[in-house]
Amino acid sequence: MKICFVGSSGGHLTHLYMLKPFWQDKERFWCTFDKEDARSLLAGEKFYPVYYPSNRSFKALCINTHRAIKILRKERPDVIISSGAAPAIPFFWIGKLMGAKTVYIEVFDRINKSTVSGRLCYPVADKFIVEWDEMKKVYKKAINLGSIF
Repeated sequence: MKICFVGSSGGHLTHLYMLKPFWQDKERFWCTFDKEDARSLLAGEKFYPVYYPSNRSFKALCINTHRAIKILRKERPDVIISSGAAPAIPFFWIGKLMGAKTVYIEVFDRINKSTVSGRLCYPVADKFIVEWDEMKKVYKKAINLGSIF
């Protein structure tokens, strides 16, 4: 199984990195901002930079859609996993068109309200994971697996 982890750097990337017991023995690559925290955390990992700033930016969406097409065509992941934010959107939609399974993990600090990236990835998410029972009212097909932290 080949996994694509995609998301912003900072807390979103840390959230995904905390899944290390799951991914450490699997083929994988990362798509995130080319920033110091990402370079440090992902030292030795296969890493593709995505464009930033990306929140609510049409320009960033266009650039990251183009990058998603190139990266996903090259890597052909079986699964795309994200906890947000904006870079996840084009990767989920393009990945779904290419046959990848998609898993979205809504961020821990959202207890009863959706995120923009969560709402936009939800329609194409094969699994949508939340960390609070209250979020199952917001996302009807969500699964609560508890806290990653």
